[in-house]
Amino acid sequence: MATVGSDPRNVDLDKVLVTERELWQGGPPHELFKRLRHECPVHWTERFTEFPGEPGFWSVTRPDDIHAVSRDWRTYSSELGGVTALSNVFPLELTRAMFIGMDPPKHDRVKALFQAGFTPKRIAAHEGAIRTIVSDVLDRMAGRDECDLVNEVAQPVVARVIGSFMGIPPEDDAVWANLMNSTLGAGDPDLNPDGVQGAVEKDVPEIFERCRKLIAERRENPTDDLTSVLVHAEVDGEELEEHEIVMGFFLLVAAGNDSTKATYCSGMQALLEDPEQKQLLLDDPALIPSAVEESLRMFPAFAHFRRTATEDAELAGRPIKKGEKVVMWYVSSNRDEARYEDPNRFDVRRNPEHQAFGAGGRHFCLGTALARLELRILLEETLRRFPQIELAGDPAYVESPFINQLKTLPVRLGA
Repeated sequence: MATVGSDPRNVDLDKVLVTERELWQGGPPHELFKRLRHECPVHWTERFTEFPGEPGFWSVTRPDDIHAVSRDWRTYSSELGGVTALSNVFPLELTRAMFIGMDPPKHDRVKALFQAGFTPKRIAAHEGAIRTIVSDVLDRMAGRDECDLVNEVAQPVVARVIGSFMGIPPEDDAVWANLMNSTLGAGDPDLNPDGVQGAVEKDVPEIFERCRKLIAERRENPTDDLTSVLVHAEVDGEELEEHEIVMGFFLLVAAGNDSTKATYCSGMQALLEDPEQKQLLLDDPALIPSAVEESLRMFPAFAHFRRTATEDAELAGRPIKKGEKVVMWYVSSNRDEARYEDPNRFDVRRNPEHQAFGAGGRHFCLGTALARLELRILLEETLRRFPQIELAGDPAYVESPFINQLKTLPVRLGA
């Protein structure tokens, strides 16, 4: 097994355990993934040290292979075993209640409930409201010399944006944000001191309790928010069951809470570490959409998603057995040297294609237009207000092989 201090260029790939905590304490192990892409692009991890009963998994690290898995839902199922490498965070019944944990045809029918509200045209209509949210949060920084960009800027912005879509009152934003962070980041002792078990025993019941109140309110008084869509939706002539409504709500709030926050903060870190790139955006704000795509490429909000083989298969010459986990590592595919020149360099002029929203197929991210709009506005307003912004300390990463994000980013705002 690779341990702290192990040089990824020298470790025995047959023995390396890709999700070991030690490998992820400073963010994704990019040197290890580089070796895997070149030497063992479909790699077997036999176990989890922290979860002895959890079965191992296949790591898929190159974009073409991830694309193949992502599009072949009949061979590689989202419903059969869950959507993360680790299976024991949520009971499988709850994972299957989210459309991300379903296979067609039910996946397509449930996802279609929301599709119309997330088209680029419909999302574009929210630009003014989102810019107001960002401006209101940045107004709170007036007169401040320093702040934490993760918790004082990104977090309240994304919580209010998704909260407005879901019909969550502003005074509850922080409560829901904390629940999402402690559940998805359950492996990080700062985000959840009680760990995965605490997420299952404490956070999930609280999510259900709070959701039941919202569900009861929407049944009594329907509104035009997405929570009402879930409560009153019919699939194949039947309303969703309560746990399906709760988990649909959880999926939308969790994705809205984590994705933009993660990519914005990591993109800002990259800009602050390379003042020339930041200056390019200050000189020409028209480059910001390209900077958004480069941020998505280098810093996808979710390091992986997982499928389960429905039958024996072969991938890149490796035999995949029925029932085995197949993990698609976007943090690897988005830095493939065969696809990107100098892939570890942040280049706001690159404007790349990438797999930050998935790699095609039925599970391509529903919220791509919203994420891009939020990221563009956040970069525009942050740089416009604080052109002298700079790092004021060392960022800290969430310890997680699933959510790919910073938990702190101290900055000096400048005049």
